[in-house]
Amino acid sequence: MLLVVVLANQSGSAQVNRIDLVRSDAPELAALGDYTIGVRTIELTDVDRADVLNTENGGETARYNRTLTVEVWYPATLPDGQQPGGQYVTSTRNTAITATLSGSAVRDAQRLTPAEAFPLVIISHGYPGNRYLLSHLGENLATKGYVVVSIDHLESTYTDQQAFSSTLYHRALDQRFVLGQIDALSRDSTSFLDGLVDANLTAVVGYSMGGYGLLNNLGAGYNPAVVALPVAPPNGMLAEHTELNDAYRDNLDVRIRAGVAIAPWGMNNGMWRQEDLQKIGPPTFYVSGNIDSTAGYENGTRAIFEGARNSDRYLLTFENSGHNAGAPIPVPVELLASGDSTGISHYIDPVWDNLRMNNIMDHFITAFLDLHLKGIEERAAYLDLPIESEQGWLGFDAGPAVGLTLEHLTPVAE
Repeated sequence: MLLVVVLANQSGSAQVNRIDLVRSDAPELAALGDYTIGVRTIELTDVDRADVLNTENGGETARYNRTLTVEVWYPATLPDGQQPGGQYVTSTRNTAITATLSGSAVRDAQRLTPAEAFPLVIISHGYPGNRYLLSHLGENLATKGYVVVSIDHLESTYTDQQAFSSTLYHRALDQRFVLGQIDALSRDSTSFLDGLVDANLTAVVGYSMGGYGLLNNLGAGYNPAVVALPVAPPNGMLAEHTELNDAYRDNLDVRIRAGVAIAPWGMNNGMWRQEDLQKIGPPTFYVSGNIDSTAGYENGTRAIFEGARNSDRYLLTFENSGHNAGAPIPVPVELLASGDSTGISHYIDPVWDNLRMNNIMDHFITAFLDLHLKGIEERAAYLDLPIESEQGWLGFDAGPAVGLTLEHLTPVAE
């Protein structure tokens, strides 16, 4: 009955799959910001990257040019009379079905010329996923004065998903590579990003395997024991991202000032030891459902949150939610209308409404990034809250924050 009601109220999927909706009961900072936004798709190629899939055990490391497609949202200016808005045509978790998403960004809009450059946010999806899975966050942050770059991780998207070993090796490298490329474009007079973005103020938002890569880039080298696992890349390639590599810490990028780890995969599979987590430095905002059976909660995200004892960190928990807490856009109506349930569970949560979760996550990530990238000290009041939402949370006047907890731990004094 629910499916019939939903579809009956939807005339034309292009206007239904909106990624920019804000519910009337959304928390305060979920609202779109003051900037009109544009969006562009660009490709970035890392020349001569190690090729996991074509390297054989005992053989020489194969090399290839690894091209990543990224979506860039940015503050823009529109001609008089032009209305904001545009569409995105994308594959879905069911690769036989394509969806059309609608949002606030205008394709290839003229960039704004700011008084000072905007901070950079990099979004890294799960396995599999694509650059539109967290597009609600991409648009939302761009309207608030951020340049947001969302990655299609090669060999890890819906349409080109390959062996897990590729994702294990490439994820952290992809995030750093994109940061370096965007920084270079911000100083390229021929690029639309010239002078628009300040890559020295960067945050990475990682969901699931994106969170796995993010934690490595925040300083948590992987457990050396995982290098030899059957699922790991051949020839011990994963050692590059562990303390077995003397250059690991030198390769970390100091431009990453903060991280948002949403259901980060790996802790429940032994990817980190306690001594690895203790080396996370930048402030981090963790998001999880407490019944996450993919990344784990007590033995997963919560264990990371508690173990990262030398960083300033928060943990937002969606009670009774699973692995999809906060991150994915609502399930595209094309999937619902197909009569084929394949891929639907990739987007939905058994208990929570996706849009409600998106709004809550956008609210808290706005507060966290405004504080740590823009230095807006007033945003701390939206983060330093009673643990239990029923005690009253700033910014939730439009609707109660039922079913949420927010915890804050500061670095342990040595």
